[in-house]
Amino acid sequence: MISISKKRTYTLTQEQVFMVSVLIVNGGNYAYNLILGRLLGPEQFSDAAVLITFLLVLSFVAMTFQLATAKFSVTFNDSLLSKFVSNMHTYGILIGVITGLLTIVFANQLQALFHTSSSGMFMVFGIGIPLYFMMSVNRGVFQGKKQFKMLSITYQLEMLSRLVITLGLIVLFDIKSSIVIAIGILLSFGFGLIPFKFKKLSFKGLGITYAKETKQIRRFFIITAFYEFTQIIINNSDILLVKHFFESWDAGLYAALALIGRIVYFIAWMFVMLLLPTVVQLKKEGKATAPILFKYVGYIACISLLIIGATAVFPEMAIQLLFGEQYLEIAPLLWKYALATGLFAIANIFAYYYLSLDKYVPVVISGVFGMLQMGLVIFFHDSLVQVVHMQIAAMVLLLATQIAFFFFDAGKNKYARNKSL
Repeated sequence: MISISKKRTYTLTQEQVFMVSVLIVNGGNYAYNLILGRLLGPEQFSDAAVLITFLLVLSFVAMTFQLATAKFSVTFNDSLLSKFVSNMHTYGILIGVITGLLTIVFANQLQALFHTSSSGMFMVFGIGIPLYFMMSVNRGVFQGKKQFKMLSITYQLEMLSRLVITLGLIVLFDIKSSIVIAIGILLSFGFGLIPFKFKKLSFKGLGITYAKETKQIRRFFIITAFYEFTQIIINNSDILLVKHFFESWDAGLYAALALIGRIVYFIAWMFVMLLLPTVVQLKKEGKATAPILFKYVGYIACISLLIIGATAVFPEMAIQLLFGEQYLEIAPLLWKYALATGLFAIANIFAYYYLSLDKYVPVVISGVFGMLQMGLVIFFHDSLVQVVHMQIAAMVLLLATQIAFFFFDAGKNKYARNKSL
């Protein structure tokens, strides 16, 4: 009797490869921050946290270009897309150069505002800004075309190069300087451009219009830019405000608190990257989009509850394991900050979902509550505890309002369908 056995092979999809890659990238970036916190201590880490926050701010600004490129990479044909990408590269580099020059020119003022030990770190950082915008447009094409393997490579190389270069300089040469951190960030932008087809880089797209598409592109770009601005406020204003209002030691402690508490947001970002092209494609095909929203909201809610529970039950263990004994005094605040971040991560999924559908009210809602959070911290910052409580209050209201809008919009659409029948 001859038995024939068939081997079943399982190949990861590009989406699965990207999800695994994002976990690795976020893990690497997390390790980068944790090691810096341990090597530098709270006071010096507060300077590093300002640079890292500037990097996050830059990523949100450049994300406008990435999301716009991703969205229209799905809807445009190849010839129109080529012209559009040329335009995006042109404007991206132009804005990058202007932003970089402003950062360099006002480096001394930035040092005074955030009480850092050096202005040179802002100058070095400013040099790399145009590269980041080029990198973001490149990533937008990969994201829109669902070339997630290529997209994964750009994120992996950026993360690995920053980790190896920065920590290598600190450990090998014992240089604990914020300028070293800035150099590591600058060089990582160059590595993040890989893979990049420079032969296809063209600046001939400047001024090209797309007839009826022009208004749609401009509207999406403006709204996305506004939304990313709200992301900057909600995600990063607290660290910068604490650095301004508090002593360096307390600012370093808060930076460590924010880093641990934001684990859930870093994970949620992975789902956001998959959400936008998927929703746009489903809408294009005339299929229901709400199920994909429920799916991702469920994922983020479960992850948030797990992290909040872990930080509530084992706060001191988490602090000691990740940062060391110097940071133990922030342990009681850990679960509270994780709660604020979890609420924001869920609300963020709603906003990106509607952004994909060209509905912009949730973006405005995020902007309003982002400004509310910033205002609350500016007026109520007697202690780090109060700063965290203000953020929880703002994020509870934000999520409640986003959910209310979802039911209102769903009810309105249902009424419109019934009326048409």
